[in-house]
Amino acid sequence: MRRPYAGRVVRLLVVEDDATVREAVAAYLQRVGHDVVAVADGIAAVDTYAADPVDLVLLDLMLPGLGGIEVTRRLRSIRPDLPIIMVTARSQEHERVQGLALGADDYVTKPFSLRELDLRIKSVLRRAGASPQELPEAQLVDGELRLDLAARTARRGADALSLTTREFDLLAWFLRHPGRTWSREELMSQVWGWEVGDASTVTVHVRRLREKIEPDPGAPTRLLTVFGHGYRWESG
Repeated sequence: MRRPYAGRVVRLLVVEDDATVREAVAAYLQRVGHDVVAVADGIAAVDTYAADPVDLVLLDLMLPGLGGIEVTRRLRSIRPDLPIIMVTARSQEHERVQGLALGADDYVTKPFSLRELDLRIKSVLRRAGASPQELPEAQLVDGELRLDLAARTARRGADALSLTTREFDLLAWFLRHPGRTWSREELMSQVWGWEVGDASTVTVHVRRLREKIEPDPGAPTRLLTVFGHGYRWESG
């Protein structure tokens, strides 16, 4: 029996060219309660999402024709905050970093546990779907930065910021905790709920945030690196 997420069944798009993996993943995710659409290539993924949007995309990076990096770019152009989990091989570190830089929310490495995959999906969706009742503040304001936590929108002065789910959560964390240095491992655990993972994920998202919130990302004045320790937010 399908279990609803936030009052409805979650709809997932699985993009995987290996038929055996695709069918096994789709069958398992359907069995644990999700509504699953599965496709074999990148073009089909973009066309499918454009015709019938989903809640989350599980995206293999190595695809025939249109690769996973380009699929991520195109899906992000349609919906900047679309939750995306990448599936990579252990040898694809460069591609994984590229995908994270484009705003992917999480990744799993082949071979992976189907149960762990389901937990990752639920974790990403929980962060993406946080309701106003779960948040103590309506807004976070620091200098010219303003985050509306209920609407999950961000502005710098008069300019709207296009933030991914993970970028929004990271910025909100820093605004709530100015002046303290956080290690990359602490940020993964406290902000995203990861007990294990690649710490370079934090580095990528910090760089992306700086590009969006700092007047000069190469010489940041708000989101600072504390060498050998992590990152610290300086209030404006």
